[in-house]
Amino acid sequence: MNVHEYQGKQVLKQYGVTVPNGHVAFTVDEAVEAAKKLGGDLWVVKAQIHAGGRGKAGGVKLARSLDEVRQYASELLGKILVTHQTGPEGKEVKRLLIEEGCPIEKEYYIGVVIDRSTGRVVMMGSEEGGMEIEEVAAKSPEKIFKEYIDPAVGMMPFQARRLAYNINIPKDKVNQAAKFMLGLYNAFVDKDCSLAEINPLVTTKDGRVMALDAKLNFDSNALFRQKDIVELRDLDEEDPKEVEASKYDLSYIALDGNIGCMVNGAGLAMATMDIIKHYNGEPANFLDVGGGATEDKVREAFKIILSDKNVKGIFVNIFGGIMKCDVIASGVVAAAKQIGLDRPLVVRLEGTNVELGKKILNESGLDIVAADSMADGAQKIVELVKNA
Repeated sequence: MNVHEYQGKQVLKQYGVTVPNGHVAFTVDEAVEAAKKLGGDLWVVKAQIHAGGRGKAGGVKLARSLDEVRQYASELLGKILVTHQTGPEGKEVKRLLIEEGCPIEKEYYIGVVIDRSTGRVVMMGSEEGGMEIEEVAAKSPEKIFKEYIDPAVGMMPFQARRLAYNINIPKDKVNQAAKFMLGLYNAFVDKDCSLAEINPLVTTKDGRVMALDAKLNFDSNALFRQKDIVELRDLDEEDPKEVEASKYDLSYIALDGNIGCMVNGAGLAMATMDIIKHYNGEPANFLDVGGGATEDKVREAFKIILSDKNVKGIFVNIFGGIMKCDVIASGVVAAAKQIGLDRPLVVRLEGTNVELGKKILNESGLDIVAADSMADGAQKIVELVKNA
């Protein structure tokens, strides 16, 4: 789960991480009021969307008067911001972060992730702050330093100081930077983060070390114990189909293709997408209904697939173990009749109650193409979509 920059900074403040003073604004008037509250003569007006690269896309503005705050807020609110992470469709800006301006001395990069190869949390740092870390890794890998953290003892102060020295934090600010890094690590672990990225971390001319930007992602599997984080979820930033799927505990991810897939089991779902690609088709989604799905759950899954306007055909691929084929068949028939099936549908059923499932489909009166195997089904749906 992602959160906005201002929300990430609120979380980090709880762990002693220094961030600029700022307020969220949903209207132009709120943006001006926020600037008045902050005082001073320099403000940063930042678009709040769940995507990086906002600065390059014109989503971050420096305002030197309240009139400029009003002007930039008017320009940004309601704007479709297109960055390298949003895709060409972009995201609409519905809220802004108004922050105090800072006398920046130098920019750095700090990121915390889980290294799957070692099974440990790793903190990475670079003096090339403000740039995309992927670009630094590709062109100057020697400028990225890493500290692998023993889960039994957590991040040690000497590791934080060593990282600060390695990325050339000024000596008089090393202890402050180390405290910053320890706070960031504690937030990462306590809040079940999957990513904590500070780009840039800055030193200021008035002697501070602070997070000028903050990106926090949280492990969705751990949200049951992070009630305060769940409250930060912004459904406007998520695909409506994925939001709907989460209500029914469906594993759904929207893709760019035109063949909808409904499968039971994550491994089979991945294989189904692969074999559709093998036959020169394009899957429109990953959808795993799970092993213990009910007829209602299957019906809702089918409705979510059909709600995607890009879907030109549907491939249902079920291997019934715990999941019974007749339950899948009943759910598919119910959904198709309720919504009105107007696209090709190929169904491959195998396993528990398969004959009963096929009988339900055959007697449904729907135009359903039966498949004998996964490969047969993939070939059939690709051909049907091409000829549709």
